[in-house]
Amino acid sequence: MPETPFIFEYKNYPLIPIKFLSKERETPLIDALLDSGGDFIVIPYAIAKYLKLKLEKAGCVDTAGGETTLCKSILTMVIYDEDRKFTYENLEIHVSDRNDLPVLLGRYPIFEDHEIIFKKHENKLILQPIQQH
Repeated sequence: MPETPFIFEYKNYPLIPIKFLSKERETPLIDALLDSGGDFIVIPYAIAKYLKLKLEKAGCVDTAGGETTLCKSILTMVIYDEDRKFTYENLEIHVSDRNDLPVLLGRYPIFEDHEIIFKKHENKLILQPIQQH
C-alpha cells in the first residue's frame, strides 16, 4: 500500500515548509524552494550561524545567482505538511557564504525519496514517498 503523499500549496514557486535542527537549536518553519537544478541542499550562512553548525570548507560553485563559496555540515531536516512530518537525520547540507539566497532543496535527497508531481493548474505540489523494497 503506497504511503500518503505530502501535498503543498503551489502558487508562484514550489515551496516546502521545513525546519532545521542542530544539537543546540531549531529554526522556525522555513519555506524552502524545491530546486530541481541543484544537486544538494544549500542554506544561507545566517541560518548555519543561528544553528551554531560546525562548518567544513567544500569549495566554490557557479549558481544561477553567480559564484558562491560553500561549506558543508550535518543537521536534521524535517518536512512538514498539515498533520505529519518526514525527517532526515544526519543530513549533509551545504552552506553558502551569501545571505541573499533562499534555502534551496536540491535533488539529493528529496528527489531520491519522493516522486515529485507539479499540478500547477490545481496549485498543488505533491511529494509521493517512494516505496523502499
